[in-house]
Amino acid sequence: MAENTSAYEVHLEVFEGPLDLLLHLIRENDLDVYNIPISEITREYLAYIELMKELNLEAAGEFLVMASTLMQIKARMLLPSHEGEQEEGPDPRLELVNKLLEYQRFKEAARFLDSRADRYKDIFYRGAPHFSDDEKSLDIGVFDLLAVVKEALEQAEDRGMVITGEEFPVEEKVQKILALLEEKPYVLFRDIFRGETRRLAILSCFLALLELVKQQRVFARQETPFSEILIYKKEVPAGQERN
Repeated sequence: MAENTSAYEVHLEVFEGPLDLLLHLIRENDLDVYNIPISEITREYLAYIELMKELNLEAAGEFLVMASTLMQIKARMLLPSHEGEQEEGPDPRLELVNKLLEYQRFKEAARFLDSRADRYKDIFYRGAPHFSDDEKSLDIGVFDLLAVVKEALEQAEDRGMVITGEEFPVEEKVQKILALLEEKPYVLFRDIFRGETRRLAILSCFLALLELVKQQRVFARQETPFSEILIYKKEVPAGQERN
């Protein structure tokens, strides 16, 4: 029986949290972390949560807690204040900004330690395995992927309409992606959505890519932040051909 995207669940071993999503939106929109436009960020944040729900991604409860926090800050900023009070009172965004800055420092420290560990792993451990780029798995953020999916969905013709009985099996989209990779060494991530005009078809393509990454049949690369995401097919060692 064909598998419908509505029944397909995605379980990711490592899924970035709500602060990661906020930092992603701030970087993507080139915003000043010290002067966050709460209305704009709240609107985009809620749009990502809806997309995660639509994809059946397992998002922890803190995503909803952060959404509530953003809406609370927005409400406090919209409340009328007495003359001169706004200038003297604390900025409702201050606590959130401090959390973002602290979290960003921890992320940068973790990234630095990871790079040091990767650089010296072969020095301290005799015989430690060395992996080439082709043997590595997904090396970009989930929200970078979701940003491209969101863009593709905004161009869909049906705009949220669902036609009863219309199905777009994930297995069918898996074959589509593999067929694209047979023609060239890599494809742009956005190219796997080319020709798809239905929301369910676009979501099915994304789920198919996640399944291929999980099976280690493809991997994704991004040369610089916010550059095009490239999808490569993993070469199967001789004698280990897949069925």
